[in-house]
Amino acid sequence: MSLPRILAIMGSGETAPTMVTTHRTLTAQLPKPVKAVVLDTPYGFQENAPELAARAVEYFRTSINIDINIAGLVRLHDTHLPADPVQVERGLRSLVDADYIFAGPGSPTYALRQWHNTGVARIITDKLATGGTVTFASAAALTLGKATVPVYEVYKVGQDVQRLEGLDILGSIGINAALIPHYDNTEGANHDTRFCYLGEARLQVFESLLDIDTYVLGVDEHTGLIINLDTGECSVVGNGMVTIRLRSQSFTYPTGAVIPLSLLQDPSSLLDGSAPAQNQANATQVTVNDDATSDASDNGTPSLDKSLALTSQQFETAMKNRDAEGAVRAALALEQAIVDWQVDTLQSDVLDRCRATLRSMISQLGDAAVSGVRDPREVVSPYVEAMLAVRATVRAEKRFDLSDVIRDAFLELGVEVRDTPSGVEWNLPN
Repeated sequence: MSLPRILAIMGSGETAPTMVTTHRTLTAQLPKPVKAVVLDTPYGFQENAPELAARAVEYFRTSINIDINIAGLVRLHDTHLPADPVQVERGLRSLVDADYIFAGPGSPTYALRQWHNTGVARIITDKLATGGTVTFASAAALTLGKATVPVYEVYKVGQDVQRLEGLDILGSIGINAALIPHYDNTEGANHDTRFCYLGEARLQVFESLLDIDTYVLGVDEHTGLIINLDTGECSVVGNGMVTIRLRSQSFTYPTGAVIPLSLLQDPSSLLDGSAPAQNQANATQVTVNDDATSDASDNGTPSLDKSLALTSQQFETAMKNRDAEGAVRAALALEQAIVDWQVDTLQSDVLDRCRATLRSMISQLGDAAVSGVRDPREVVSPYVEAMLAVRATVRAEKRFDLSDVIRDAFLELGVEVRDTPSGVEWNLPN
């Protein structure tokens, strides 16, 4: 059985529910049992690297229904902590033998430094030339192009924008681009974190450092670009878009779009309108300086951020409407979202925010259990109205002593009663 030659690029969500179908589709094309391996270098510097590897193994076992091995290439060479040459060779051999190579979060600069002058890039390019599937996501995806940018050093440390030499895996298949995942990121809320936390201004600086014929290829979060080298077609999957950014102009392709590989290899036809008709039908042209982020609707599982926002709104509305069952449903939906996403290699604080929100929901439901979720006025209205009817009768009979007893009872309970020209009005204490 000849192996398909596929390069799958994921903007994020590589171990999330959003990419389950994509992983299953890719691995279904391979011989059974699938020989799969996690290239764990990008997060090899992190203290929790073993935990991230274990989460990847769990995700593929439970969600994709395959066993995946860990390459163990957290360090290939380091001045202060020398790598184990036996472990390095064992890990490289696991990549050579694998039919499915997967790499994800971490630091692109660390990965590039560790992979420098090793066989990693050659193994991957050989895999794409002779047969096999390579899936790079998030930080790993940043290394695929001719050039990359040290995004975390820029965003977290304040380092100047620089151009780093990438693996140029894309170049080996004729695509002269710099790959930017997390393209539609909105984590900054009140500041621009699109383009993998760079924002528009710093992305323009990065573009100025690129060769004139090198463009930016953007992949949104929870979105994949599946490049099939056998068919010459590139499919957009997931929740967002893929963007071909040619300096002053961008062309976006929503999920479901099919882009000819030849267009990624030479996108200049987009500028003069001579691109194939199929591509013109799929592409939407936007200006680079447009600050609006994509508002395309999701076509799959919503991200955890969106699940948090949705369930929070549902819970708030249910509590406002005194809908106890609706509030419980929202809390349960949030808890299920946490369970679904707990094996994802999330790099943000969204899981912590979800847990904090769920605890708040539980607390509010506890308060409601004590005081009652129904409108107190609705509960006591029949009794108050009955007493007011008695009060009206005794007042009509000029039995003011009894009327005063009723008034005092209302005051003791905190019920405010007012006689108005239009009738009696009453209110409960706030």
